[in-house]
Amino acid sequence: MNTLQLSDYIVFFIYFIVVASYGYYIYKKKQRKEASSTDYFLAEGSLTWWAIGASLIASNISAEHFVGMSGSGFKMGLAIATYEWLAAATLILVAVFFLPVYLKNKIYTMPQFLKTRYNGTVAMIMAIFWLLLYVLVNLTSILYLGALAINSISGISITTCMYFLAVFAIFITLGGMKVIGYTDVIQVAVLIIGGLVTTYLALSLVADHFQQPGVLNGFALIKAKADDHFHMIFQQGNTNYNDLPGLTVVLGGMWIVHMNYWGCNQYIIQRALGADLKTAREGILFAAFLKILMPLIVVIPGIAAFVLYKEGYGNFTTDMLQDGTTNPDKAYPVLLNLLPVGLKGLSFAALTAAIVASLAGKANSISTIFTLDIFKNHINKQASEKSLVFIGRATVVVAMLLAVIIAPFLGIDKKGGFAYIQEYTGFVSPGIFAMFILGFFWKKATSNAALFATIGGFVLSVMLKFLPAWVDLSFLQNSGWYHKNGEGIYEIPFLDRMGIVFICCVLGMYIISQIEHKKIVSENTLEIDSTMFKPNKGFVVGALLVVGILVALYTLFW
Repeated sequence: MNTLQLSDYIVFFIYFIVVASYGYYIYKKKQRKEASSTDYFLAEGSLTWWAIGASLIASNISAEHFVGMSGSGFKMGLAIATYEWLAAATLILVAVFFLPVYLKNKIYTMPQFLKTRYNGTVAMIMAIFWLLLYVLVNLTSILYLGALAINSISGISITTCMYFLAVFAIFITLGGMKVIGYTDVIQVAVLIIGGLVTTYLALSLVADHFQQPGVLNGFALIKAKADDHFHMIFQQGNTNYNDLPGLTVVLGGMWIVHMNYWGCNQYIIQRALGADLKTAREGILFAAFLKILMPLIVVIPGIAAFVLYKEGYGNFTTDMLQDGTTNPDKAYPVLLNLLPVGLKGLSFAALTAAIVASLAGKANSISTIFTLDIFKNHINKQASEKSLVFIGRATVVVAMLLAVIIAPFLGIDKKGGFAYIQEYTGFVSPGIFAMFILGFFWKKATSNAALFATIGGFVLSVMLKFLPAWVDLSFLQNSGWYHKNGEGIYEIPFLDRMGIVFICCVLGMYIISQIEHKKIVSENTLEIDSTMFKPNKGFVVGALLVVGILVALYTLFW
């Protein structure tokens, strides 16, 4: 039944009041000292390692995970967990190699890094690009997908859900990064507890259906009944190969997805930029452990839903339909509707926590980029600290309002779930990552080379994506590059495409930089020395534990 009972609303409002009250307490406590732009945007020196780690996860996990990744679990199984498990390994690399560069050079925003390393033109182009991406893609998709998910379990209209989510997120965001960081600790706790409750229910339903009660029996049953859903690496010929092409998920383009997302992304890395290196690294290590846990919360329920769907459990078959066909993205909302009264309210709170925390994180990053990289640098260079904080808060409200107005007209619900989001983000990821990685570790990389990677990488991605629509490439079907998609068209799997584009961008940047370097006396460089990259023993032990767990998981489910 797509409604919440009184006890569900009581559970949800307890969560809402706790988060809102704690956020207000942190805000009032912070107000005792004079407003500072670095404190507002970065919570400089205020966030502990556990707040940084929790905030990273809260900003990352949202409706596309609970809805889209569970849907992918329903469709393709545990293999989709590579997005979570490989992210854990990536976070270790970011903590060791990326963070020291940002902190040593006092980098607070990604456009600031580009200005420091390349020039103002590159920084301005990317600042505008990131603003458009965050507002028109990220905020809108999270708002709309989140509203759809909440509508499916509460019966509240999508428009009302969108406005509620926007207002809640604005309330949290206006307090600045410190409020976001510490309220995210509560959000992540609710997200994990509520998510585990849903997993418990899903496995229990499977176990009871086969008259073998117990959660462990439920897991053993879904593994037995859906064995094809418990393989991490797909072979050619698998219907899901284009989404997760074989070893590419551990040796190829998947690394570009993660290195760009976790290392070159304002609304993610911003959580650590206000802390000292030791605290920031510990926070990122904590986030890596949490990422290992995420598939249990969002993927396993999707696989359990697949087994129940195959068994014709209850109204599963009809509830999964949309426009006459089965929609995998409905798996998680259908499961939530099976929760008993009270627990449904807790899962409703968990879903809301994931959406609001992610919205708040992205809104804060939009505010940071606009205020520090555009307003302060190009509109009012003499702006006071108080003015910058005011502009930052105004930007949050305007961005969220734009997203609410625009979202219903983008057809977001028609465009698919998690895999789709990853593919189309991949049009820009290879070029951006190439620009960053060479900017970090190769002094000769020039600003024109960076522009080539950004613009040329996007153009090449589009060409490789749509080339099969223009040219008959069926003769390449046995080459190992092109594979038939669901529409019968041969195309390069998008993760492979990202790897190809990244290599082309790096080669292009190398050639352009070598040609230009003969004419250029000096280039902007960063302050780097080898001692920056040496972590302490505690971090090394934690990192080795993360890697050991990942090796065990991939060995078990290869």
